[in-house]
Amino acid sequence: MVRTVVIGAGAMGLAVAHYALGLGHEVEVIEADRVPGGMAAHFDFDGLSIERFYHFVCKPDAPTFALMRELGIAGEMRWRETSMAYFRGGKVHKWGDPISLLTSSLLNPIEKFRYGLHVFLTSKRNSFDDLENVRARDWIEGGSGKSVYAKLWAPLMDLKFYQYAEDISAAWIATRIRRIGNSRKSLLQEELGYIEGGSETLVDALVLSIEAKGGKIHLGTPAQKIEVANGKVTGVTAGDRFFPADAVISTVPTPHVARLAPDLPESFRNAYDQIRNIGVICVVHKLKRPVTPHFWVNVIEPGMEIPGIIEFSNLRPMPDTVVYVPYYMPTDHPKWSWSDEQLIAESFGYLKRINPALSADDRLASKAGRLRYAQPVCEPGFAAKLPPVRTPIEGLQIADTCFYYPEDRGVSEGARLAREMALAIGTDHQPRREPVYR
Repeated sequence: MVRTVVIGAGAMGLAVAHYALGLGHEVEVIEADRVPGGMAAHFDFDGLSIERFYHFVCKPDAPTFALMRELGIAGEMRWRETSMAYFRGGKVHKWGDPISLLTSSLLNPIEKFRYGLHVFLTSKRNSFDDLENVRARDWIEGGSGKSVYAKLWAPLMDLKFYQYAEDISAAWIATRIRRIGNSRKSLLQEELGYIEGGSETLVDALVLSIEAKGGKIHLGTPAQKIEVANGKVTGVTAGDRFFPADAVISTVPTPHVARLAPDLPESFRNAYDQIRNIGVICVVHKLKRPVTPHFWVNVIEPGMEIPGIIEFSNLRPMPDTVVYVPYYMPTDHPKWSWSDEQLIAESFGYLKRINPALSADDRLASKAGRLRYAQPVCEPGFAAKLPPVRTPIEGLQIADTCFYYPEDRGVSEGARLAREMALAIGTDHQPRREPVYR
């Protein structure tokens, strides 16, 4: 049994605690927020319990299903036929299946053939190691053509990564295409999943599991310093308290690490500091009527400064329409300082451009949520820039969502990495063999 402190009660941190307790360790979780769940936490949205930031499940997400089975909530998994689209030229263009591709006016016949073949082959690949040092733009242009990149991809990349848009890893983009491409009911029908009751169902089950096994969760307790003596962790100071530990696992965003762990070698602290992040302001609207029949609509319309909308009620059934409008941007962008009211007004105006039948009377409620470190910028060669999860300080492991690379952020990757880190607790004196996080 190893006394373990987990920093961060997001889905990954809670999963680490769950797995570590199952292995017989003594575990305490410390969390700065007043509620557990991190990006998967819910809030009361005008009487509706819903995620702060949208989540969905894909059929390849095996670690999610394994975790749900362990927690006894596998029966809460639901699947629904979904679809996606593009908004361009004042029109919603259905997308994501062969018939929609063939009948679309967005691409010419040669572009359609190259795009379809490229996506199909990507969805069938087992590895993207050969793309690790390739730019996303170069890979997409090589497979689908420069014109396809300019029409479908460039507007989305620019409105998610801004000045970093030309410096994104092809491996990262390709894994996203494969994950969605393999979540299908048939060749013609996409199928995505959600957990009954939302992500809160999973978070609550993890909390219950942790507490039932004797673990403790301390909310409203921000971590201040990872304490070290003679090259070994001794605990964590958090909320002006000392939590003794022989193992510490940090799951908070890497920009906080250098401050939390000043005893790490300078090379490690510099490596964490060099990981760039994009922030997100996610505006959610509750409406009387649907905007579109689609779950996801990519926006490539000039004059609309959002990469898309997520009509969440077209995945998880709800009494009213619920739409997320994400504004991804570097936090030094002028729009980051906009008020919630400005963002709510602009985003609802965008929804009315997509569906002109919407009126002010259709808006029931709106809310804006902000996250400073929402999306790591995964440039070519990103894997080599990540420090090992197991640090030179004995007993200390550090990882956040960027360690899911080349996969994107998600509960499934968090569950997989959480299990790896739990299994590594107390193994510092064994031959070091870093897990392959792919």
